[in-house]
Amino acid sequence: MKRALAWLRILGAVGILAVLVWQLGSAAFLDGLGRISAVGVLAALAIGFVTTLLSAGRWQIVATRLGLRLSLRAAVGDYYRALFLNGVLPAGVLGDVHRAVQHGRDSGDVPRGVRAVVLERTAGQVVLIASAVAVVLASPGVVPGAFREVVVVAGVVVAVAAVAALVVGRLLGGRWIHSPSKFRRGFAATLADVRLGLLTRETWPSVGFLSVATLAGHLALFVVAARVAGVGAPVWQLVPLMVLALLAMGLPLNVGGFGPREGVCALLFGAAGLGAAQGVTVAVVYGVLTLVASLPGAGVLLVRSLAGVRRTALSRESAARTARPFQVEVPG
Repeated sequence: MKRALAWLRILGAVGILAVLVWQLGSAAFLDGLGRISAVGVLAALAIGFVTTLLSAGRWQIVATRLGLRLSLRAAVGDYYRALFLNGVLPAGVLGDVHRAVQHGRDSGDVPRGVRAVVLERTAGQVVLIASAVAVVLASPGVVPGAFREVVVVAGVVVAVAAVAALVVGRLLGGRWIHSPSKFRRGFAATLADVRLGLLTRETWPSVGFLSVATLAGHLALFVVAARVAGVGAPVWQLVPLMVLALLAMGLPLNVGGFGPREGVCALLFGAAGLGAAQGVTVAVVYGVLTLVASLPGAGVLLVRSLAGVRRTALSRESAARTARPFQVEVPG
């Protein structure tokens, strides 16, 4: 089932891209690739470092509140590696899965390590959805009707889920934490971690601030992509479109982020009078710059892989020495 869902995600992304090529031609995609410049690459690396540092700091706060050890240095390295794997592997989330499981193993608590990553990413998505709802309410004219309804519904769902987590946690968390039912204990532990990781007075201000700052970084990179693509529209006109494009990237129908982002950018840029093909070009440039920004993660992956190979070789050598029979030399 998991394999079938993974293939459906890939095929969905490919289908979206195929429709765009059929409707707009391949020039918009090729133009985006041809416009990548050294200035754009340097800007992507700089902005990528800032956003990765902010995201890693958010993860460290959540993980620490859940009782897991995580230094900022390790968090930055793991986050870079996850971003790179998200960009080069199908589905766009496998890097985060690896980050969650590996940190859980290193900390001795895989379920809680997974929850820390889920909560950290959820905080970012909540801020993004809230920003998208604000865009819809402040500038309804830039958002097509169907898309506007989807954004509002998503905002309502997030609000209801947050309230439900608080209420259910208050009512059932304390009673179910010692329940003989494994499901109830797990549910109570998850609710407790949601409260500790995101909703306490000691947590939500810093997590919220870092999430807003991270979103600002992603929008800054999108503006860079627009300028590289030759779009001269003012920033105030571009930002609402880019918030909605970032929201579309969270849909589980993408390959390294490509797919829904290009489709939504074509729709939004066309509705704003900037041209659907121009929207696709901006989305392609943004996708490439995002991958460039994650390239330090390839270095982290390589260094840690070599370190792991070396540790394995040393362990085998040590085991071989221990297993050698004890020899006593007898004088001739």
